[in-house]
Amino acid sequence: MRRVVVTGLGTINPLGNTVETSWNSLINSKSGISKITKFEVDDYPCKIAGTIDDSKINDNIVSSRDQRKIDRFITLGLIAANEAIKDSGFVSVDESSFRYGVMVGSGIGGLDTIYRNSSILDNKGIRKISPFFIPSSLINLLSGHISIKYNLKGPNSSPVTACATGTHAIGDSFTIIKNNKADLMVCGGAEAAICPLGISGFSAARALCDTFNENPEYGSRPWDRDRSGFVMGEGAGVLVLEEYEHAKKRNAKIYGEVKGYGMSGDAFHITKPSEDGNGGFRAMEMALKESMLNNEEIGYVNAHGTSTQVGDMIELSAVEKLFKLNKNLFMSSNKSAIGHLLGAAGAVEAVFSFKSLETKTLPPTLNLDNPSTNTSINLIPHESISENISNIISNSFGFGGTNASLIFGD
Repeated sequence: MRRVVVTGLGTINPLGNTVETSWNSLINSKSGISKITKFEVDDYPCKIAGTIDDSKINDNIVSSRDQRKIDRFITLGLIAANEAIKDSGFVSVDESSFRYGVMVGSGIGGLDTIYRNSSILDNKGIRKISPFFIPSSLINLLSGHISIKYNLKGPNSSPVTACATGTHAIGDSFTIIKNNKADLMVCGGAEAAICPLGISGFSAARALCDTFNENPEYGSRPWDRDRSGFVMGEGAGVLVLEEYEHAKKRNAKIYGEVKGYGMSGDAFHITKPSEDGNGGFRAMEMALKESMLNNEEIGYVNAHGTSTQVGDMIELSAVEKLFKLNKNLFMSSNKSAIGHLLGAAGAVEAVFSFKSLETKTLPPTLNLDNPSTNTSINLIPHESISENISNIISNSFGFGGTNASLIFGD
C-alpha cells in the first residue's frame, strides 16, 4: 500500500507570513484579530476580523504589478505555495512533471474582485471592466497559477466546499497519491473575503461575532458561554504531499504522514449542522477506520471550533461520542487566534497540526474563560501545553452540510 507523507509546509495568516512566525505566535497565545481598517465599518454589526497587513505581502514572491492582475486570495495562495515548495526542496523536471499535481481550493474565491468590478460596471460602464476580471476571480485559477509557476502537469483541480475546502483538498490529494495517480501533490486552501460584500453577507446571515467590537482579540472564543459568532479571517495554507518512497529517494524532510480521510454530508440544512452531530461523527469515524488506529491512539483533536453557539456544542458532542473510551484526549481551536479562514481554515490548521506533531506542543483555545458545558476533554484554555502525542484528527465542517476529517501521524 502506498503511504503518503508531508514534506513541505507554507502559510500566511493573521499571525504571520511564514510557518515559523505564525506558529510561534500561536503557541504563545497571541491573537491575530483586530478592528477592520481597510474599509469603513461604522454601520456594520461586526467590525473585527483576522486581517493580514499589506506590509506582510512579499513583493518578491508576487510582484505588485502581478498583484493588480489577480485577486488577493490568489496572491495569498501563491505566497503559501512558495514557502511549502521551497520547504520541501522539490523541483519538477519535465520527464516526471506529469506525476506532480496541484489541488488548492477556496470557499468564496475572488469575492472582492467581483464586488469591485460590479461597482465599476454600474458606475463607469462596460469599457472600464478589466480583462483580468474573470481569470482573477475564478477559484481554480489559483491552482492554475501554481501549476504554471512550478511545472506541475499532473492532476489539477480546486475543490469548493465552503469551510471544508482546505481539508477536502488535502484529503483528495492524499487519495490521488494513494491510488497511484500522482507521486506528489501541492494542496491546500486560500481565502480573502474580508471585504464589504463578504462582511455584509455573513452579517446578514447572523453568523459573525458582534459583541466584542471594542475588544477584538476577545471576539473568537470557542466553547465559551459568551461566544456570539465567528470572526472572519484571511490567509492561505499549502502542504506538499508525497508518496513515501518518492520522498525517501530524494532524502526529503518528512513532517509526518496522512493516515486517514473521511467525509460525509448532513442532508439537513443549508447553513446549520445536523443537530445530532452525525455528519461530523461519520467523517471522523471514516478517517479513523482508514487510518487503522483505535480511538485511544488519537491524542489531539484540531477542532473546527468556530465560536458559534450551535456548531461548537455539536462538534464537541460528536467528539465525545466517538472518543468516549479515550481518557486522555486534548482538543483546541486555532480559530480562537486567527479567526475563521473559511476555505483556507482546514489547510492552515493542517499546517499547525504537523507543527504540533513535530514539536509535541498543543496550541491553546484563547478566551475560554467560562466553558458553556462540562466535558472530560481538555480544551487547552489560554496557554499551550507540551504533550507527547503521535496522532491528530483535524475537522472541517461547511455550509451545505459538508464534513471532512483528516488523521495525521508522526
